[in-house]
Amino acid sequence: MILILDFGSQYTQLIARRIREEKVYCEIYPGNKPLSEFSELNNLKGIILSGGYDSVYAKGAPHPDKKIWELGIPVLGICYGMQLIAELLGGKVSPSNKREFGLAEVSVNPKCELLKGLKNRETLWMSHGDKLSKLPKDFKITAKSPNSPYAAIENTKKNIYGVQFHPEVKHSVHGRKILQNFIFNICKEKQDWTMKSYISEEIKRVRAQVGKGKVLCALSGGVDSSVAAVLLHRAIGKNLFCVYVDHGLQKLGETERVRKVFGKTFGKNLFIVDAKKVFLGKLKGVTDPETKRKIIGHTFIEVFDKYAKQLKGINFLLQGTIYPDVIESVSIKGSKQPIKSHHNVGGLPAKMKMQLVEPLKFLFKDEVRVLGRELKIPNEIIDRQPFPGPGLAIRCLGEITDEKLRILKEADDIVTQEIIKAGLYEKIWQSFAIILPVKTVGVMGDARTYEHVIVLRAVNSVDAMTADWVKLPYDLLGTISSRIINEVKGANRVVYDISNKPPATIEWE
Repeated sequence: MILILDFGSQYTQLIARRIREEKVYCEIYPGNKPLSEFSELNNLKGIILSGGYDSVYAKGAPHPDKKIWELGIPVLGICYGMQLIAELLGGKVSPSNKREFGLAEVSVNPKCELLKGLKNRETLWMSHGDKLSKLPKDFKITAKSPNSPYAAIENTKKNIYGVQFHPEVKHSVHGRKILQNFIFNICKEKQDWTMKSYISEEIKRVRAQVGKGKVLCALSGGVDSSVAAVLLHRAIGKNLFCVYVDHGLQKLGETERVRKVFGKTFGKNLFIVDAKKVFLGKLKGVTDPETKRKIIGHTFIEVFDKYAKQLKGINFLLQGTIYPDVIESVSIKGSKQPIKSHHNVGGLPAKMKMQLVEPLKFLFKDEVRVLGRELKIPNEIIDRQPFPGPGLAIRCLGEITDEKLRILKEADDIVTQEIIKAGLYEKIWQSFAIILPVKTVGVMGDARTYEHVIVLRAVNSVDAMTADWVKLPYDLLGTISSRIINEVKGANRVVYDISNKPPATIEWE
């Protein structure tokens, strides 16, 4: 596989996406993680050092384990990664008099191995305030721009390469070719990572982990947990027990849908647990988003622990954790804060009685859908829009009450109905409603109202790591707004969120 060492760049996940698009497996780890903690060193074909937001010469700036230069494995540094190569191998990095952010015309040497097949001049994406001012020994220049005299460097004897620009972003016209050159020509990787091979390997891994043990599945009815459940069912059959926890934070009518769809698949091994009072009781008075997530995570495990004892002999817990959950929940270095703790990652107790089984842990969302189709899961499940693990708790801002949940569920159902009616449901990544902890004055008939604000959110994304707000038709927005205000008692105002991710997140909490 290819190992990506992350130094905090907003583009790191894009590097992984581009590599996997080439049917080559890769994983992302914190850039300063010691090599001794990697279990797959014997399988590495190449290492990529990502970009980052620090200056490599700054105090406390993250550096990779020095032993990576001794592995004899090809290394590619991108932006901050290239500056690390220079700084750590005898070169020098200095503040640039003119920062370079955006598209740049770069002169390249198309005869060198990394840039083979490119034109003499290429349009590439730059994002840096520092630049190389001195080359390390035995390195040569392979590209330059007006502001970056060392836009790309290489040491072919040691198989170390660096680029100041970002080949992984779509703005770099032939950036994909550069990554292909590194992966196939330099690292000698093969295009052998497919969903069929993933299923085969994961089934072997699960059987090795679980043996003849019994696994409890946290089935939510969403894409991730459904795919995970079907994959586990293929691996261990009747030793999988699917439990759907009705915590009261689902979409309108969700419990009935789960019973109808999955009752056929898992039969007597599907259990529906009514835990609404337990969850809402523990969430009473809680307003902080992180606290909500952790309460839900802990309560979720408590419910499963209790239920597992009733089923007897269960010591494994299946979760539909996916890669963006892991990436966003892990600090790349000590001073960097995680974006947010995910339900499947940050909310679990340290001394959990059951071992986790996470067959989707290294897959992006679109890859999970591909896996689901490979497993012959019905489109009505695979094509569903993503729904957060904590449910409507993170769309009900402020304190969660029965009244606010009712309003939110009814408003959200109207959003879904109208998006489907407009033929846009499968074309949009996520579309949903949010209820704010504020009320506004309105007029209905001749009476003054003082009721809740509903926010509409619709975004498009590929892997949930970045997202663009959707320009819904005005007529559709008008219809949704009119229906919510007229049909949902307790709401008198509707607004539309036009924020991208980044800087915003898809969910509001």
